[in-house]
Amino acid sequence: MESLRFAVVGAGSVGCYFGGMLARAGVPVRLIGRPVHVDAMRERGLRLDTLTFDDTVRVEASSDAAAVAGADVVLFCVKSTDSVATAREIVPHLGEHTVVLSLQNGVENAELISQALPQAVIPAVVYVATEMAGPGHLKHHGRGELVIAESPSSAAIVAAFARAGVPVQVSDNVAGALWAKLIVNCAYNALSAIAQKPYGKLVEIDSVPPLMQAVVDECLRVAAADGVAVTGDSHEAVRRIAHSMAGQYSSTAQDVARGKPNEIDFLNGYVVRRGRALGIPAPINQTLWTLVKLMEKQ
Repeated sequence: MESLRFAVVGAGSVGCYFGGMLARAGVPVRLIGRPVHVDAMRERGLRLDTLTFDDTVRVEASSDAAAVAGADVVLFCVKSTDSVATAREIVPHLGEHTVVLSLQNGVENAELISQALPQAVIPAVVYVATEMAGPGHLKHHGRGELVIAESPSSAAIVAAFARAGVPVQVSDNVAGALWAKLIVNCAYNALSAIAQKPYGKLVEIDSVPPLMQAVVDECLRVAAADGVAVTGDSHEAVRRIAHSMAGQYSSTAQDVARGKPNEIDFLNGYVVRRGRALGIPAPINQTLWTLVKLMEKQ
């Protein structure tokens, strides 16, 4: 645990939260991200503005993919749209026994990354609400735990995060947990992007909760056809999010508002594509996917 070294690829809000928590606990970590944040972190450190503390942490930061060299564990935090390209960029600099932990939205990223590099790739489910409030300024809105798949490296990873105060659960059904989060994202992300409203405001419209229920039902039918045992009660999880994260805008809403690439192809779009392959129609997910794609063109 004492010698485990981390690198964060894609040091946006998720990467800065988990990387920053590790750095604050004295775990060796290097953050690799965009120059606007890297320059600020080099000059002033990373500001961790969380629900329980507001602290500035000195961190190693770089905008060069080669900075992953020497890491035992790479936290892979880029958008799903960049998974393959980023994996190909870092693979020449990874050690033979380096482990890659995918902290991303969607259910297929670990598989995509594995196609581009030979190192072990561990899928993980991320439960945290964060944003970059400015260069080198991480704003934390809630939660902050991980669920990771079983692997020979899991115990050491759990121990390092425990030192940083980050709860990590090891699961033998991480696919079910990934789908559980995907379903919540499918219910909220596109609608939040289309309406440009936070979760709590969405459900104030009478017709929205039934629409979300229909989205969930479609997703569950596709998951069942794919042999996935989705964890928990997805309908209850969707209802709960509207209250526990009432002021949160989806990542898709934030990306659309800023004219940035978004992950809708890996959320509602994935359900549609997987359903089509399995012979399960998903017309509501397809409609939401299509509307966000149309908004991208504006």
